[in-house]
Amino acid sequence: MRIMVQGTSSSCGKSLVATALCRIFTEDGYKVCPFKSQNMSLNSYVTDEGLEMGRAQALQAFACKIKPKAYMNPILLKPTTDRKSQVIILGKPYKNMDAREYFNFKKSLREKIKEIYNEIEKKYDIVVIEGAGSPAEINLKEDDFVNMGMAEIANSNVILVADIDRGGVFASIYGTYMLLEENERKRIKGIIINKFRGDKSLLMSGIEKIENLINVPVIGVIPYIDIRLEDEDGIVELNTEYKGKIKVSVIRLPRISNSTDFNPFLFDEDVSLNYADDPQEIEDADIVIIPGSKNTIEDLRWLKEKGFYEKLKEHKGIIFGICGGYQMMGKIIIDEDGWETKKGDFEEGLNFFDCVTYIKGEKVLRNVEGIAFGKKVKGYEIHMGETENNKNPFVEIHSEGKVFYDGDTKDFKYFGTYLHGIFDSGEFREEILNIVRKKKGLEYKKSEEFYIKREEELSKLSKIFRENLDVDYIYEIMKKDD
Repeated sequence: MRIMVQGTSSSCGKSLVATALCRIFTEDGYKVCPFKSQNMSLNSYVTDEGLEMGRAQALQAFACKIKPKAYMNPILLKPTTDRKSQVIILGKPYKNMDAREYFNFKKSLREKIKEIYNEIEKKYDIVVIEGAGSPAEINLKEDDFVNMGMAEIANSNVILVADIDRGGVFASIYGTYMLLEENERKRIKGIIINKFRGDKSLLMSGIEKIENLINVPVIGVIPYIDIRLEDEDGIVELNTEYKGKIKVSVIRLPRISNSTDFNPFLFDEDVSLNYADDPQEIEDADIVIIPGSKNTIEDLRWLKEKGFYEKLKEHKGIIFGICGGYQMMGKIIIDEDGWETKKGDFEEGLNFFDCVTYIKGEKVLRNVEGIAFGKKVKGYEIHMGETENNKNPFVEIHSEGKVFYDGDTKDFKYFGTYLHGIFDSGEFREEILNIVRKKKGLEYKKSEEFYIKREEELSKLSKIFRENLDVDYIYEIMKKDD
């Protein structure tokens, strides 16, 4: 069996709906697999095999209680500039392409997608397929294998998700439906109205009218949910949460990647998580984090131009760099192979550490475990470049039977590491936050492991969807499709 989730727009909640269905079907005893043929995202995940995939599909795999695999997201596009993306095929970097080059190249990918999908169907009871953007992007329909083209490959019925929080929900449903070809419309078997706030009874007249106009039932009205799961992609807004006495500020780089690194702070009740666009926003922060970047040199230049460098130099609290952010904290970054800018391009770093980074060779992709300040940590590396002369590494990495040392630290004020997911470790997050608590005279607190909190959120998500969605109807249309 299979079902496809498409949306009237980007960020309407397709990934969350697909995640909820993955967990519901899994709870009901089925062997379930998520699938998204193509994802554009700067939030990625590294599988046990050392392959890269979209973070949303990794979360959906966790919802299915299985390990993430690259075939769940065979094509991943990671924007490097406004016009170019790194194309990753089955977990491995292929090459950087601009939009026109990729548009021509993707014609050759349809058969490969079909082969991969057919193999998945043989292994699982149910496949939950997610589309990308909107199926009504009429300029992109040629050679499509992401939306209705994917539904055709899989011979799948479709649920269409619409975001009411933005306004114009009925216009977006009707417009999307009417822009489709007749054979495509026939695949849409249900509508989900997502992110609803207020009294549902006031929505009923509109639901009746749209059902009469398109002859497709609205099978769910999902309330606006405060759910703390990974962001869908790099486009989703990073929300600031003010709730506690400890302020953690993440610099919102133009090409920020793996922003999911900071989700664990949402579960520490005395932490306020802030995403800073302006240097003034980090002035009173207890911890400033320089996150990962898909173009480290360009984002380092932006950081200086915006005035963050001066604020960071005079900052009294902790400064923590992850991946690209760690590279920025060194003396210099040199793009030897032209992966991000051009061959030989370089930029002086922030000079918090003496290390030097050379962007060259192949991308490092691996899952690792280790010890940091005596606390167990687990995460993944996903970066271009080698960093040398890191004088005080604080993370002891265990990988493939070897031990090596990662990162740099100075004066218990500056920290840098390549390890994405380091804050998922409750013990390590607790250690860093307790440094701040001690300084501020606050009571020490424990931090929980992120995977435990993620499971709680997935169960919460499933419960909310079961209460507000006609799950029996979805089973019916899947069984008819078979």
